[in-house]
Amino acid sequence: MKRLDLIFSERELQAILNTLEKANVPGYTVMKHATGRGPERVVTEDMEFTGLGANAHVIVFCEQEIIDKMREDIRSVLSYYGGVAYISEATPL
Repeated sequence: MKRLDLIFSERELQAILNTLEKANVPGYTVMKHATGRGPERVVTEDMEFTGLGANAHVIVFCEQEIIDKMREDIRSVLSYYGGVAYISEATPL
């Protein structure tokens, strides 16, 4: 089993969720308003009144075959506004 972590602009959330649904992922977790520091050494936060600039973090646990089905669609979404995606091994407890 794999763990897919996606961190991206919240404005792209629906596009990412559409990609996950299209690939028939078994489920996912969404955390809105994620903040943190990237390689630019700047902490990213949203603009309080508009929400612009906010990030989302989506976690998916699934098999590699499902990730392979959505890999290009995810790359396409992330390449527009930016974001990162990481795949790691996951072992159920």
